[in-house]
Amino acid sequence: MVGAGSSGIPVAKALKDAGVAHVVYEKSDRVGGNWVFKNRNGMSSAYRSLHINTSRDRMQYADYPMPRDYPDFPHHTLIARYFDAYVDHFGLRGAIRFETGVSRAERRPGGGWVVTSDRGDRETYDLLAVANGHHWDPRGPTPPPPGRFDGVQFHSHHYVDVDEPHDLRGKRVVVVGFGNSAMDIACELSREGVAGKVWLSVRRGAHVIPHYWFGKPLDQAIALPPWTPWRIRGAVAAALHKLAVGDSTRMGLPAPDHAIGEAHPTISSDLFTRLGRGDLAIKPAIERLEGSRVHFVNGTSEDVDAIIWCTGYNVSFPFLDGAVASAPDNDLPLFLRCWKPGLDDLFFVGLCQPLGAVMPIAEAQGKWLAEFLTGRYRLPSEPDMQAAIARERVTMHRRYVRSARHTMQVDFDEYLWRLDRERKAGGRRAVNRHAVP
Repeated sequence: MVGAGSSGIPVAKALKDAGVAHVVYEKSDRVGGNWVFKNRNGMSSAYRSLHINTSRDRMQYADYPMPRDYPDFPHHTLIARYFDAYVDHFGLRGAIRFETGVSRAERRPGGGWVVTSDRGDRETYDLLAVANGHHWDPRGPTPPPPGRFDGVQFHSHHYVDVDEPHDLRGKRVVVVGFGNSAMDIACELSREGVAGKVWLSVRRGAHVIPHYWFGKPLDQAIALPPWTPWRIRGAVAAALHKLAVGDSTRMGLPAPDHAIGEAHPTISSDLFTRLGRGDLAIKPAIERLEGSRVHFVNGTSEDVDAIIWCTGYNVSFPFLDGAVASAPDNDLPLFLRCWKPGLDDLFFVGLCQPLGAVMPIAEAQGKWLAEFLTGRYRLPSEPDMQAAIARERVTMHRRYVRSARHTMQVDFDEYLWRLDRERKAGGRRAVNRHAVP
């Protein structure tokens, strides 16, 4: 398996529980992946002030709850400590090859894989599980605005705090984007005594959701069965949002061109406070750059010292041949976000963008893989898998805003419900395959 981050370690546990021999390649010297601040592998996007946006109880693994003295939305240091404790509690460290990345994974003609590590070692495996994450390869603005900018500009992947990687104290800063990183960074820099002036450049409107609704963490405020149709869940969410937040356009934000739930949520409890106090200002998309001058599409312009691009990430598998698996515009169709039809020896873990946390999803995916490897689960036929993928994509494209950010969206509860149904169906297929006529 490639990666011992938050998606890889529950798979390692599931394989160990099932008695499946496995090896985990991890480029860093520790587990936790993206949640390890200043990770030695250079792939972490965590900044110093980062807290989770999914609540503790919805992010934790089912078989290893987070400590009850953790707050609802813990700091990244607590999350990294939790992953370390998980690995030690279940004795998973022995199967992990730390500071050993995968430079190449080549599929053999008859099936199976030859894996070459960045140390030059080559080993053969029956199946390759890919858990290398999808928030480590920065995606710049597409297309980039024309012109030349004389100030500092960098992607949010490299942001640590006001002093690193560049000194932003007293500077005039444009933060580009309307996702969670953009909210956090813009709000942090706009606090008194930090940056001199901060603008949030927003290309399109979004529904900003506070961390708490009526005294409950946002992802625990609505309790509906996972099979509830989205039109009902969406209507309930929209009604609650209207009551809790109201009309955000009065704060200068553009009106969303989509209903709540039709784009990945933007979560912030600080944004409206920063806007209401005048610490932060909204600007539309950047039209062009001219020296220190940034021109916006509404005809306004500002003298700017720094631009921070919060423009997302590429889905990348640098160790795989593109003909085997690639994700142009972050789009890689998979059966229940794990299997590529026709390749039953390649399994992707955590390769989804859930409305919720990916960790419990990866945990369930790991148990699914273990069932397959021990013969307790059998995949559908390739045509059935292709048909299921087609149905899922029609549903996803019908619901979500068309963009590279919404190519692998899943609803946390609904996905786990569908996966559980498929595991049971595959269990019946496995039994029937070996039944005596």
